[in-house]
Amino acid sequence: MGILAGATSAVLSAVGQGAEAVNDLVARIRSKDDSIRGPAWQTAESAGAPAVRPLAEAMTDPDFETARAAKRALYRIVRHAGRPGAKHEAEAVTGELVLILGSAPARVRCEAVWMLSEIAGDSAVAAMATLLADPEVREDARCALMRLSGRKATSALKSAFANAPEDFKYALAEALRERGIKLNGYPSQKLVPSRKTTVLT
Repeated sequence: MGILAGATSAVLSAVGQGAEAVNDLVARIRSKDDSIRGPAWQTAESAGAPAVRPLAEAMTDPDFETARAAKRALYRIVRHAGRPGAKHEAEAVTGELVLILGSAPARVRCEAVWMLSEIAGDSAVAAMATLLADPEVREDARCALMRLSGRKATSALKSAFANAPEDFKYALAEALRERGIKLNGYPSQKLVPSRKTTVLT
């Protein structure tokens, strides 16, 4: 076997082993036996980016414990990828999470956008910002974007404010004020009395 052929075989073998490991992880996550499911999500971080979408799919399982275990496993992967010195892992996981934002059910997209707020940089801002137009997930997207520093996130919030429906402009205005942007109108709803008040004279 030549050197090139040997290298190709090794790569394909590694890919196969990776897929097998992910399939095994998801199978254990879906187990009804908590002595199997628990250790699976508790040690899921090593599965890395290839496990992101399979676990996101498992988060929609009708069994509550399975869905919760899948979410916990995915958070472990995200936080492991976000450790110092793991830039390439973080980028790979970020890329997989961005793909979820465009197709997953709302509850999964909500979790994904929060996960991105822990490890993503400017490259994920545009994808996160698209959720600001979705009534089901826009508040989670707004809060997640507030956790990202940099001008790109600020610009995304400003653009969303310009096109947002009136009922959401107040929340976006609050986010922009926290980033030092002055706005006329749309005062903080925290300062609006929740019931009628009177002043004694």
